[in-house]
Amino acid sequence: MNINLTLFVQMIVFIVLIWFTMKFVWPMILGPMEERSRKIAVGIAAGEKGQQELAEANQRAETIVGEARERARQVEEQAHRRYNETLEAAKQAAQTEGARLLAAAQVEVGNETIRASEQLRREFGTLVVQAAAQLVEHEVDAATHAKLLERLTDDIARVDRPRSE
Repeated sequence: MNINLTLFVQMIVFIVLIWFTMKFVWPMILGPMEERSRKIAVGIAAGEKGQQELAEANQRAETIVGEARERARQVEEQAHRRYNETLEAAKQAAQTEGARLLAAAQVEVGNETIRASEQLRREFGTLVVQAAAQLVEHEVDAATHAKLLERLTDDIARVDRPRSE
């Protein structure tokens, strides 16, 4: 046998083997590989999409948290304002009530002063008449005594009023 012929036949067998492999075996190998490659690409795309959605969700969450914080701050400010308004209203009501009570107490003191002055005038008038009766040492009748007491009370009231007003 000739080596050239053997080499030539081996080359032809090799070419037929390559053709057969490329025609029948290679597609069977490439099909699953391409399918696997496609699955990997889809998985990577899904992962990237998931990361993008996660980033968007984080952004939305931050926005919502920011809005919630702003709302909480507004509620806190509103509560503080209401507290101050209520406190001021309570202070105003207390001052008004205090002023009313003070005025009522002053009126009561004035009334008590007038009553005490009247009582003192009556007692003073009685004492003056008694002193005058003792000085004169004679008896004064009851009508004259009442008249004298009334006149003396009026005189004392006239003298005392300009000082109290």
